Amino acid sequence: MTPTTLWMMTKIKDIVFATRNAGKIREVKKFFANSIFGILSLDEAGIDIHVIEDGATFEENAAKKAREICRKCEKIVLADDSGLMIDALDGAPGVDSANFLGADTPYAQRNAKILEMLANVPEDARAARFVCVIAIARPGQDIILQRTELHGQIAYAVTGQGGFGYDPIFFLPKYGITMAQMDVAQKNEISHRGQALRLVRSKLEEVEKL
Repeated sequence: MTPTTLWMMTKIKDIVFATRNAGKIREVKKFFANSIFGILSLDEAGIDIHVIEDGATFEENAAKKAREICRKCEKIVLADDSGLMIDALDGAPGVDSANFLGADTPYAQRNAKILEMLANVPEDARAARFVCVIAIARPGQDIILQRTELHGQIAYAVTGQGGFGYDPIFFLPKYGITMAQMDVAQKNEISHRGQALRLVRSKLEEVEKL
């Protein structure tokens, strides 16, 4: 039996990642490629449920979403709540990152608004961080939470064609580029979501004894 055949036979753990965001699910699938976990989006899993994320923290929102969807599908569910926190805006948009300026507002417009709001803010006061909390829900088990952060600053202009969301305005001084200028492999290595997914994958391998 070849390693590839063995891998295909053992790839039996379907995991639902609670999102319909195409960019996000694309990153998650690439991160779990060649693993023993099969990642399904809500649409791929045939789950038609909308969870209202009304928590005051990323942790509350991630846990609520994972718990309710797990109850619905009886599968392992990963749910994340992530967002951009800007010091000069007292942590905004924070937990409202996905609804900043309205849920249907394009990110190009959101990014432009943030740059406008920070137009007179000097470089040393443009600190920001991406936060990601991923909740792991398993039928009949307690919720497991993993939180990670990526620190950087808000750029002065939209830069880069890659990534999604607020990536084009999130500048990383260490690398001299925005998140939208990174290739997928580099982004998965350092991003808030990549760090969280790494911890989650390790935890899943431990708790599922795979």
